[in-house]
Amino acid sequence: MNGFIFDENVPHQIQLVPSFPVIHVTDLGESLLDSDIWKHARTNSLAVVTKDTDFANRIMLSSAPPWIVHLRFGNLRRNTYHTFLARIWPDVERLVSNHKLVSVYLDRIEAIKD
Repeated sequence: MNGFIFDENVPHQIQLVPSFPVIHVTDLGESLLDSDIWKHARTNSLAVVTKDTDFANRIMLSSAPPWIVHLRFGNLRRNTYHTFLARIWPDVERLVSNHKLVSVYLDRIEAIKD
C-alpha cells in the first residue's frame, strides 16, 4: 500500500499524523465518480477512506488493491471527529496493510482479509 485517498464525504483537512501519504479526491479534480476513485486507488495502490457503503460492498467481491477503510459512525462535532480519528489511526494503518476492508465504528474496529 502506498497511501490513502480520502473520499469527498471525509473532511479535507483531517488533523492526524499518518505514516503514509494522504490525498483527498478533491485534489484530483471535480466530482469524480466512485468508479474513477476506485480505478485511481487500484492503479496507485491506495486505500480509500470513505463513509460510502458502496466501496465496502464492492471490495467484498474483489481483491485488494484498493483497500477500503469504511468509517461507519454518524456525524460528530469537528473536534470530536478529529480527536477520534487521530486516536484510532495507528490501528487503522496497522490493519489496512493486511486486510481488504477495515470498518471503523465508535466502539470497535473490524477487519476482513482477502
